[in-house]
Amino acid sequence: MKKLFFGILLMLGVSMMAFAKPNIVILATGGTIAGEAKSDLATTGYKAGSLGIEVLINAVPELKNIANISGEQVANIDSSNMTDQVWLTLANKVNSLLSNSNVDGIVITHGTDTMEETAYFLNLVVKSNKPVVLTGAMRPATAISADGPKNLYNAVSLAGDKNAKNKGVMVAINDKIYSAREVSKTHTLNVETFKALNSGEIGYIVDGKVFFNSLSIKAHTKDSPFNVRGLKELPKVDIVYTYSNDGSKAAVEAFLNAGAKGLVIAGSGAGSIHENQKNYLIELLSQKKLVVAKSSRVGSGLVPLSEEEIQQGFISANNLNPQKARVLLMLALTKTSNPKEIQKYFNLY
Repeated sequence: MKKLFFGILLMLGVSMMAFAKPNIVILATGGTIAGEAKSDLATTGYKAGSLGIEVLINAVPELKNIANISGEQVANIDSSNMTDQVWLTLANKVNSLLSNSNVDGIVITHGTDTMEETAYFLNLVVKSNKPVVLTGAMRPATAISADGPKNLYNAVSLAGDKNAKNKGVMVAINDKIYSAREVSKTHTLNVETFKALNSGEIGYIVDGKVFFNSLSIKAHTKDSPFNVRGLKELPKVDIVYTYSNDGSKAAVEAFLNAGAKGLVIAGSGAGSIHENQKNYLIELLSQKKLVVAKSSRVGSGLVPLSEEEIQQGFISANNLNPQKARVLLMLALTKTSNPKEIQKYFNLY
């Protein structure tokens, strides 16, 4: 009888574990998902970051059916005003929470303007294989067509899914799942704005059910060497846009005088730089005054380097767009200023 009794208890325990809801922490940073407009019909002209985390959670009562939810307000800003300080706070908060065995995953609500940058930054500095999912909205919470509640529900579903581990940081939006490294905002207003132009989405979500169909092969999170614990600031890196008749070196000089340690060039085509601008950059590289990565304003595709450019010290941003190349270059500069070593980072991450 004892064996039967303990056998039943064991079966009940396994059964309860199978139906136990995951513990998900939602970290709010503001954005359109927390925005308010004067009219229910308005999808522009709203104030981003108006509503707090509790309002967002209470707007989706179905969340309690799929996870044990707790929330914390890390910031409440328009994401166009994102700062390195918020990034560092967020990274340390995520790492601290995920080190707790009682936390199964993290959802971060975020404005869409710079979501891809924050997601990629976290993809490089989070030190856990547990799911970290960013989500947001293209329409404010007050709009009759608000997309935020469904996006939040999907993000929590993804963060609590047992197959979401070891995928790196992800973005869940408009029923699709994207790798943080690959995703980009591609439209100013449409809810279909996020795409992964080089690779496509890695999965999708239907009625809270998660389906994966591919993976990003780039190293991330626990396999990344970057650690921001203890850092108070990140190396200053700026972006210089190249264009026809770009005969001035004023932008580069201004960034250099302002303390830039590195520059990302948003080149034309496959990373081409106007000769007047490029000649000045070559001069700075020879004097080791700056680290320069070549990206492209096109938005997708690889940026190759000639043998001459490699010798001059230029770095290829691989297929990272300028804003993501800036994120990686900042983190790379916390480790080294050697262009050859930094190039290895761009090849791996």
